[in-house]
Amino acid sequence: MKYRRFSHKNIRVSVIGLGTWQFGGEWGQDYTQGGVDSIVESCRDTGINLIDTAECYGDGVSECLVGKAIARDRGKWFLATKFGHRYNGFFQRDQLWSADDVRKQLERSLKNLQTDYIDLYQFHSGDDEAFDNDELWAMLSRQVEAGKIRQIGVSLTSRAEVRDFQAARVAGVGAEAVQVVYSRMDVGAEEIVFPACLKDNLAVLARVPLASGFLTGKYAPGVTFPEGDYRGSLGREKLDAMAEEAVRIKETEVPPGTPMAAWALAWCLKNEAVTCVIPGARNADQLRANAAAAEMAEDSHHLAIQVD
Repeated sequence: MKYRRFSHKNIRVSVIGLGTWQFGGEWGQDYTQGGVDSIVESCRDTGINLIDTAECYGDGVSECLVGKAIARDRGKWFLATKFGHRYNGFFQRDQLWSADDVRKQLERSLKNLQTDYIDLYQFHSGDDEAFDNDELWAMLSRQVEAGKIRQIGVSLTSRAEVRDFQAARVAGVGAEAVQVVYSRMDVGAEEIVFPACLKDNLAVLARVPLASGFLTGKYAPGVTFPEGDYRGSLGREKLDAMAEEAVRIKETEVPPGTPMAAWALAWCLKNEAVTCVIPGARNADQLRANAAAAEMAEDSHHLAIQVD
């Protein structure tokens, strides 16, 4: 495994992380504690130490599963979660952005995760009105001072947020990391977000680096997804367009004999702005396949450290 420094702090995180939206049950599969324990054990075996979750992934379900899986060696993990939403049914969220609401969410996340601190607490894809709340950021600053939060981050969602990104605005609320969609099929972050993060030394978590699974090479035009898998809500036209683009990339860019998923993760890591990619994994085998991308990425990042 390779590791990179996270923001300006002397903290090392694995370049491959684990995203855990799927543990909440919105990807067409329900998870048991044993299934999550198996995936997390593979993280230990491969050197992955960063796990990203959220309070709204199954109304705390993902956090609870993760918290129990890492309880015995919590101090070895870089644990990231998010705030601002509450699960209200399949792919439905209530918006809770007041300082008091977020403080309650923090306490619930700490309980779910069986920990007394969160390494990265992230503003979860809120709008400008939610962001421009001095009381919220003052409250979070107090939680940092109290040791309940180690670092604050901001998760971007819309293309408008990416297009209008201002690193100074993010740093101005005390945030040290940005989470953004980035993959070979979605490179919008490269134009403004990445240069700004490099300039201001903000860590970058690249989410959906496998384009919701399409960059695994498993899906062709006409693909359907089972009930309970959020991808089914994307619509036929978008699903086919994504599948067609993935087929083109596989045929024209991925070297013969190279696993497409590992190639896609390594492709993201070649950008010097990216600190860590956070693909999901349905099982331990997928986790190990993702971890292999660390070896595939070029060892040219000035923050990369090879560990035996």
